Amino acid sequence: MIDTRTIPITYATLAFLSLLIVFVIGIQITSYIINILLLSLVLTMLIYPCVRWMKQKGIPDLAAVAIITGGAVLIIIGLVLLILASLGQLIADIPFFQAELQERLADIFTLFDRLGIERTSVTHPTINLQSTAMIISQSMLGLSEALLYIFFIAITTFFALLEAPKIPARIRKIYGSAENKSLSQFARMSRFMVDFVVVRTETNIVHGVLFGAFLYVMGVHSAILWGIMTIILGYIPYIGLIIAALPAIFFAWLQFGIWGAVAVIVAVILLNIVVENPVYAHLASKRFEMPALVVIISLIFWSWTLGVVGLVFAVPFTLLIMIVLQSNDETRWINTLVGVDQIFEEIAEGQTGEIQEPG
Repeated sequence: MIDTRTIPITYATLAFLSLLIVFVIGIQITSYIINILLLSLVLTMLIYPCVRWMKQKGIPDLAAVAIITGGAVLIIIGLVLLILASLGQLIADIPFFQAELQERLADIFTLFDRLGIERTSVTHPTINLQSTAMIISQSMLGLSEALLYIFFIAITTFFALLEAPKIPARIRKIYGSAENKSLSQFARMSRFMVDFVVVRTETNIVHGVLFGAFLYVMGVHSAILWGIMTIILGYIPYIGLIIAALPAIFFAWLQFGIWGAVAVIVAVILLNIVVENPVYAHLASKRFEMPALVVIISLIFWSWTLGVVGLVFAVPFTLLIMIVLQSNDETRWINTLVGVDQIFEEIAEGQTGEIQEPG
């Protein structure tokens, strides 16, 4: 006999899973718009403290937002142009690097001969860097689309910064009191989210500048480009810095041989020890740690739904969802189930807060 009491639960579960699938597909279809909104949100978190500082100096709201947004856009455009210039120079030097590559491969096969490795079991590979250059050139053709993307992000960020100071008052108006426990906790966790983004960005900048400076002094081609890549890819946990270091190691090997590659590898290890471990641990105070499985799943999910933007900002996006889940008693169990509830314990305990301006 079928227990009818289990039918509503089954239907509810199926309905939830169906809605979840529709939601994920919807995110994937509208990824262009969602990327703009999420990037604008992250950018707003990063630069709103600067807007508040300018307002405290007596600068009107509109002028402060316009100055900071304009400055941020100019910095982003400058980075884009710097990347394009570096890529253009890299493409122009491809024939030289192709010759260097053939020499390095010849050295490797000479070493194989000395070690007595049969040449019949290892063939001489033909690696054509020109095909890679063609892919890079085709990517550079999307410059107009990238500039349009930046324009939409700038406009969205501009109006988000104008609206940010008004949001706390609107929440108080809706719920009637800022002393509401859930709202106060949500405000504190939102501040925690801002702290995370700022800390990660500061750490990436320090890491990227030091790595780029080392490569520049060493004489590695496109050192500035690899430094910028380190800043951007540093948001990707575990593999981001490794991916950013691989091109630098490759070109160091082409230019200076095996010991050049070893020098870059040692520099990467030392920078991880000096920057990623003490500096990031000091700034984050171990409050930003998430289980490795959660991080990997978030990387897979966000990169699948939102592409490169989702891959780079997977952790901030996941943290944002966790904040929403933690602020509701009915969904808090999800954070406990995946083992991330401890992230918010230090925030929730022993603190009394009000809903206030972000940043």
